[in-house]
Amino acid sequence: MPKIKTKSAAKKRFKITGTGKVMYAQAGKRHGMIKRTNKQLRNHRGTTALFEGDAANVKKYFLPNG
Repeated sequence: MPKIKTKSAAKKRFKITGTGKVMYAQAGKRHGMIKRTNKQLRNHRGTTALFEGDAANVKKYFLPNG
């Protein structure tokens, strides 16, 4: 059986922590900041953990070696 490759798009978008959580950068900060409220911009800073169901899929299908 061949080895399962990591999806290149996934390794650019997700990071797995030491405890096994999947971290991702929040969407909505690329352009069009004028129409978003300051509260939205504040809350979208940094990274956040993916929900457990989605994280399981990412780890299983996209980052099998992560």
